[in-house]
Parts: sequence; structure tokens; C-alpha cells
Amino acid sequence: MSAHSSDEQHLHRALELARGGMGLASPNPYVGAVITDSHGNVVGSGTYTYDGVKHAEILALEQAGTKARGGTLYINLEPHAHQGRTLPCTEALIKAGIHRVVASMVDPNPKVSGRGFEQLRAAGVHVEVGRLEEQARRLNEAFARYTRHGTPLVTLKAAMTLDGKIAPPPTETLLQGNGTPAGGWVTSEVARAHVQELRHQNDALMVGAGTILADNPLLTDRSGKPRRRPLLRVILDSRLRLPPDSRLVKSVAAERKNDVLVFCSSADELKKAELEKLGVRVETIPTIEMDGRPDMPAILRELGKLEITSLMIEGGATVNWAALAANVVDKVFLYYAPKILAGTGSVPFAAGAGFRHMSQAAHVKHLHLHRFGEDFAVEGYVRDPYGE
Repeated sequence: MSAHSSDEQHLHRALELARGGMGLASPNPYVGAVITDSHGNVVGSGTYTYDGVKHAEILALEQAGTKARGGTLYINLEPHAHQGRTLPCTEALIKAGIHRVVASMVDPNPKVSGRGFEQLRAAGVHVEVGRLEEQARRLNEAFARYTRHGTPLVTLKAAMTLDGKIAPPPTETLLQGNGTPAGGWVTSEVARAHVQELRHQNDALMVGAGTILADNPLLTDRSGKPRRRPLLRVILDSRLRLPPDSRLVKSVAAERKNDVLVFCSSADELKKAELEKLGVRVETIPTIEMDGRPDMPAILRELGKLEITSLMIEGGATVNWAALAANVVDKVFLYYAPKILAGTGSVPFAAGAGFRHMSQAAHVKHLHLHRFGEDFAVEGYVRDPYGE
């Protein structure tokens, strides 16, 4: 095996280890590390988790022991050189005698970016940066958005028919559901299982009150994978219509996880007190004066204060348009089923004024296509998570 292919193999392993931190590392980045000895044999590895405190490279060093001397560290993200919850990892690497560091990318945090590599190079460590960079950047895009702007990465997710409908005409019956959409599922069980993977990758999930009233969902992470803190369930409910007997509220009252946050623009104080007594957090948020839409940037700032680094919007048509109109969407993950609903009463993907000119339309770039049985999904970026 050539040195180049060996390096990539070890970096792939480091990325795989980093992904093992999903649900367990936020609000910090996903980091995996592999150490080989001077002969190229793997002697240590590690995955960072927030509660584990120790960084991936420190865990790998502890496994490697004296075999790390003269060896190589493979890591998906620049080792940190600053004092945080732990001592600088660069100092530990230098002290252990690491000869070479192969990393995928620099730290996206502008306050520390590049300092780790500078310190390593100053100590005589050979540093190589940039292999498998695209994979590494996608893995930590939420961390990049959060550290640069103090707000979460926003993913707009929806499931729709080929003609862009997310549901058939709405019924008049409210809260009759058990989590199944009132008009039936759009996509297949395979695609819906993947949605749980997306939920697991996010810190918070957002819907509008209309979704609660129509479908009565729980909005939980059912991936079966561990997570450090429960998925925060965020409800946009301008008039505080959330029913105390909904499955969502009952789950909070039963489990006392404090994981439901409602943003409203006006609220009856008795209704607010009732929901708060059941464990629901209620926050008042301003609206946009022109059309009464919720102030989405203000909501994201509030979520940022809670160390929410990633938010997935699974709202209905009104919420989808509010997010697009406010220009807060970073990426989309849109599932399509080979079905056509047609009809003027069917619910569109986004309901609102819409963009008035093609030049104003949200332009989705860097597309990735996924297949889920007969269904498919389009993943792409409306704006660069690493941008200003």
C-alpha cells in the first residue's frame, strides 16, 4: 500500500470515529483520531464526546503510550492549542513525540483557527492539511455555523409528492391523530426511517402549531442511538394554541425532560401558566410587522444562547415559507415520493407570498442525491455554513 493510500485509509477511519460522536459531542465538534507508530501500525484511536471531556487525540495518545513517539496522528480537525475544559492538545502531542500530523481541515472557529498547526510546526512536527477535506467540512458544518455566528445550522426538511405537495387537502378534525399525518404518509417507511437519522444528527427540531393540531406527533428522536441531551422540540405557536392534552405536552409532563420550547407572539396568561406547570417552556418572540411572520433570526439567536448548534425544520407550509422568507435556511433535505396529488386544495411545500422574481428564488447548490427504495431525496445548500 502506498503512503498516500495508507494516509487516506487512516483518515477515513478518523472520520468514522468522529461520526461516532453524533448526538454526544454538541456543542463541540465531532472529532476522531488515529495514531500509528513509526512503522505505520495503528497503536491508538479515540472519539470525542462532550461528557467524556478528553479530546480524541488525548484518548488516542493514552492508548498508544510510548509507541506514539515518532508516530503519526491522523485527525479530521485541527488539534486545539488553547485552554478550554482541557489542556491544549498540541502540547500533549509534542510531549508524546508525535513526528507527523495529517489533518483534514483547520478549525472553523475564527478565534482559534490555525493556531494548533502553527504551534505544532514551530515544535518541528510535520503537518499536512487538506485530505478528505470536503467530508470533514460537511461533518462539522453545524459547529462551523455556530462558532462563527452564535446561531444553529438550519436544515429545512420536507417530504412531498413529485408535484410539490406535502399533504392532501386538510380536514376539519383536530387532534385525531396518533402521530400519523392526517392525510397519510407521503414517503415510504425506508425514507421515514432515514428522517430519524437526521433528527439524531440535530440538537433541535421545529414545527408549527398547525402540525401539532393536525397530526398530534411526539417529534422525538427514534433512531435508537444515544444522545447527550434530549432533542429540543421547538414549536412556533403565535397564539399559543398548543393543547395541554396533546401527546407532545403529555410526554413532557410524564418524563420531565424540559425539552419542549414554545415561541409565541401573544399568550393568554392562564394558558401559559398551565403549559409551564406541565413542563413546557414558553417564550414570547416578536413578529415581523409587515405580515405577522415570526422573527426567525431572533428565534435562532435564542436557540444559540441554549447552545443549540443545529436545527431541523419539519414544519408545515407556513413555517417553511417563514424560514425561506427570513433567509435563515442553510441547507435543505427534501424527500420526494413517486406520487402526484394535484388539486388546488392540496398543501404546497411552502405557503406564503413567495419570491416574486426568479432572481430572488432560493438557489440550492452542491446537490447530493439519495435513494430510499422508490423514493429519493435532494440534499443541498442555500448558503455556505462556513461563510460570513
